[in-house]
Order: sequence, then structure tokens, then C-alpha cells
Amino acid sequence: SQRKVTREGNEFKVYVHEPANDGRANKAVCKLLAEYFKVAKSKVNIIKGQTSRNKVIEITKD
Repeated sequence: SQRKVTREGNEFKVYVHEPANDGRANKAVCKLLAEYFKVAKSKVNIIKGQTSRNKVIEITKD
């Protein structure tokens, strides 16, 4: 399977290969969302769900 972002209504599903240990999957999710929304990685922040499959993520502009 590939890394990808899909949209379902107001929710996005993000698929990554990285394991959940040491925050590697979260970093991969943030990086992929930054690419998807064409913003810097520093603009993507996990607000809720650091250790959950379901997350609330904030993406800020400038």
C-alpha cells in the first residue's frame, strides 16, 4: 500500500507505513499532510490523539 490522503466529508484519512513507536507514524502523518496542503511541516500540529488512530490536527497558514 502507498502513503496517501483521502477526504471523506469533513474528515481526512491518512495512510502511512511508519510504525507507531517513537512517534514515527505521527511525524509521517504530519509530513504527508504538509505536502497535501502545501504548507511547512511546522504548520501541522496534532491537537488531540497523539497515541490514537483518530487524531485532531490543526493546520495553520502563515
